[in-house]
This record gives sequence, C-alpha cells and structure tokens, in this order.
Amino acid sequence: MAERVEHSNNPIEILKAKSQMGAAYPKRCMSDSDWTDFERKCMVRALEVAQQGVGQVSPNPPVGCVLARDGEIIAEGWHDHLGDLHAEQAAIADAEARGVATQGATAFVTLEPCNHHGRTPPCTEALLWAGINRVVIAAEDVNPTVRGGGIACLKRAGIEVAQGLLEAEAREQMRAFMHWCERRRPIVILKAALDCNGNVDSTEGDPARFTSEESLDKVHQLRRECDAVLVGVNTVIRDDPKLTVRRVDLGKGHQPLRVVLDRRLRTPVNSEMVVDEEETLVLHCEGEGTSLECETILMPPLFSSSDEGVDLVQLLDLLGDREIQRLLVEGGPDVWARFLSDDLVDEAYIFHSNIDLGKGLRGGITSKILEDAGLIISSSDVVGVDRLEHWKRA
Repeated sequence: MAERVEHSNNPIEILKAKSQMGAAYPKRCMSDSDWTDFERKCMVRALEVAQQGVGQVSPNPPVGCVLARDGEIIAEGWHDHLGDLHAEQAAIADAEARGVATQGATAFVTLEPCNHHGRTPPCTEALLWAGINRVVIAAEDVNPTVRGGGIACLKRAGIEVAQGLLEAEAREQMRAFMHWCERRRPIVILKAALDCNGNVDSTEGDPARFTSEESLDKVHQLRRECDAVLVGVNTVIRDDPKLTVRRVDLGKGHQPLRVVLDRRLRTPVNSEMVVDEEETLVLHCEGEGTSLECETILMPPLFSSSDEGVDLVQLLDLLGDREIQRLLVEGGPDVWARFLSDDLVDEAYIFHSNIDLGKGLRGGITSKILEDAGLIISSSDVVGVDRLEHWKRA
C-alpha cells in the first residue's frame, strides 16, 4: 500500500499552496479524438459504478467518480443512496480506506461537482482537500442551483478542468434528472402487455396475467427505477393491483408513489393501494369528500369543455413539483391513449405475448400509433417467451 498522506482540510490553505506552486491550468477543449484510451477507460468505469445508484438516489442523479494517478486507477466511488456521500466524496473515502494518497491525482466524474451545501457539503471542497489537481467531467450540471458553479470554483482554485468525455453516455444515464432540471416535469415511460391479438385483458372471466415470469421481473425492475407508477381507476377496479416493487431487490431505494386517475372518485375504499402502508395519490375532477385513507387532490380540468378527466399537463407539473423524475404509466388502454395522443410519452416498453386471450379488451397500441406519438423503436428483445419492444422519443 502507498504511504498515507495527511492533508489540510482548510480550502484557503490549499488555494494558497497551489498559488505558490504556480498552478494555473488552462481549460482543455478537447475533441473526441483527443482523449487517451486510459482517460476513456476511467470514465467508462465511472459510468459503471454510477449505475449502482440507479433507483436509490432520486431526486439526485446517479453519479460515479474514479481517481487515477500515473496511469492507474487508485480509487472509485458513487452516490449510493439519498443522504449518503456524493461520488467524489465516496471515491476519496475509498482512497483513504485503502491508505492511498490522493495528492496530485485526477478525478474522473460523470457530472460536474456540486459547489453548494445540500444534504452533503460541496464536492468542490472535498476535491480541494484531497489535493486533486485535475478534474475530468463528462457532463455539466443543468440544475439551476449549480449551473457551472462547480467548474468555476475548481478553475479559481487553479485546478485543471477538462469537459465532455463520454458526455452523451453520461447524459443518457442521468436523462431523467436532466429532463427534470430543464422542464421541472418527469419523463413519461409507458408500459403495456399485449396478447397475440393486441388485447390486454379477456372480457370472459377474471383478470389473469399472461406474460412470462421474466417479463414480470422486468416490470418490477422498471418500477424500482421510477419515482411514481400511474394507472386509471378502471385498472384499480378490475385488477386491484399493488403496484409495488416485490420481485427484485429494492435495495436502499423506496417504493414508488402510486398515482390513480379517478375522475369521479370511484376507487374502492378497500383496494390494495388504499389499505396498505405505501403512499398513494388519487387525483379526481368531480366529487367532494371521500373516505379513502390516502391522499386525494381535486384537479378540475382547465377548460370546462373537457370531459376526459384530469388534465395531464397539470398532472406532470404537480408531480414535477414533488421531485418526481420518472413516471411509469402502467394502464390501462384509456390512459395510454390519452398520454400518446397528447405526445407526452418519452419511452415505451411493450411486451408482446404469444398467448391468445380470446375475446378481449383491445390495448389500442400499434407501431403506427407509437410512431404518430413521436416514438421510434430502439430495440426488440426476447424476454422469457415474450418479445419486448423498447421505443424512445425520436
């Protein structure tokens, strides 16, 4: 192990020391071809470790950090869960635990280090304390509380800052956070399961699941990665779903908020989502007073001529104000149709089963409808015995 080095924890002393060393580094504006293979390797690893925070850090973004010196990765860290160390702090702690000196190292970070006090102290201070002399950033932080403040702070301290390494990959990993910062609304992910005829339910008999176990696991993974799950009241009445994460490990995350669009307050008082201990929000347009043991909000339509129920733009604004960044729309056909016709869907996961439900309820989802909603197919994979199509906004 390398010798452990003690550092001053006073940022002013660090700034003074750098000034005495004449450390004044210019900004490096680099094209894709200018990055070395080792630099790419470091940022790829930072993105890999950042993935471990997905589903656990919202409303913060998943962020990873790698510390390197002399062509070798010496430490790494990621933002693991809300309230825990940020990625830069975790990487420095990892180096400390290993007994590795961080003085003179380069930090590869997937997101611009924060320079404000939130749930944790500023990461810029941690990098100064650790003696980092170069920081490579994948993507700038678009959060209004940051907006370049971290980069500016590091440059004022004489630290060399390089930007843009694997920026597209980092922004994709943090897409929900970036979208929320820029629009203050969640991205909308539609999930639907269709039988071989495009039906979602049988009109003869009780409701029954018809997709594979592997597909169901995938749905629970989607729920784990989302902040809220939405259905219409008809789905609640017909299926009485729980809409919780059960088949995959929740980790250090939390159960998603369940949202019900219920124009006339028809949600049964004894439905699973009302009587369990998880959070449920019922939005309605008509009726006053309810015996439902969950939160309800009256949201009259903006226009009196509207007879479709809760205004979806108002809904997204409301959820955005609650720091909901990923909304999973699970059902049913009427709700899907409204989100698609209003061009509000950013992604769609469509499970296609070979099962024939017989006479059934049409899902109303076809390739043309998805394309008309501004989506293009991104992938088509086999999940168990089903086919899963992933659509994304063009």
